[in-house]
Amino acid sequence: MGIVTLGVRWLAPAKLNLFLRVLGRREDGRHELQTVFQFIGLSDELEFRVTADGKISCASALKGLSPEDNLCVRAARLLRDTLQGDLGAAITLHKRIPIGGGLGGGSSDAATTLHVLNRLWGTGLSVDALASLSLSLGADVPVFVRGWAAWAEGLGERLSPMDLPEPWYVVVAPPVHVSTGEIFQALAEGVSNPEERLTQYGRPLRIRDFLAHGAGNDLEPVARRLHPDVGHALDWLAGFGPAQMTGSGACVYLAVSTEREALAITSQLQENYRGFVCRGLNQSPLMKQLAS
Repeated sequence: MGIVTLGVRWLAPAKLNLFLRVLGRREDGRHELQTVFQFIGLSDELEFRVTADGKISCASALKGLSPEDNLCVRAARLLRDTLQGDLGAAITLHKRIPIGGGLGGGSSDAATTLHVLNRLWGTGLSVDALASLSLSLGADVPVFVRGWAAWAEGLGERLSPMDLPEPWYVVVAPPVHVSTGEIFQALAEGVSNPEERLTQYGRPLRIRDFLAHGAGNDLEPVARRLHPDVGHALDWLAGFGPAQMTGSGACVYLAVSTEREALAITSQLQENYRGFVCRGLNQSPLMKQLAS
């Protein structure tokens, strides 16, 4: 019944953190952050079919993922229950973004689900309302809902849009899945060797300082210690330029000037490492789909 959009594949783009600073731990155990988000031309794809029974389902190739852990299902249920609606949705997820890679795939899937079902169900919520609603799904979901590269503070939800250069990126995915919770827990507890411990939480950075000098990722030392493959990928990519980790890992990236240069680097990857060549994007491609 209703609107059937099978055959229309809605994009859920990946993101990179162009730096990540951890400013402190809150009483609720979560961390205050500063970061810059930029989208890249690597996307999951989702299809939707509206149903009359109020049920939410998601078909994908991901094995062992319960509905409670599936952010598409959680986002659809959140929108339905918030509006006390009686429509449902059958979602098909075509996964392209590596899981546990720090590229925000699950959060982006959730944001795309909110936007598309807001349209198909005719609920008429504004982008501001969707962004506010989405925060309960994860701190980086609002940036995908708003759809523009941004300077982020707080848990990552206080966003200021930015117009950034849009270079080509080499993105390398090591053969490991990294748990964000594990990384932040290790950060909070410190490590056994004091020399490896991060300098106690960093100082706030100003936008103009980031634009002038860049910045690193405070979570890299922890990810390196817990997941040596992340360190190996960083060290390999650093042979071509200033490589950096995105989010809590595992993916690492390098900005280059041309697609040709990026392809030349990925052609040298080890067999067990995946490589992607992507353009940096200030506007989410989902926004262009919704506009058209």
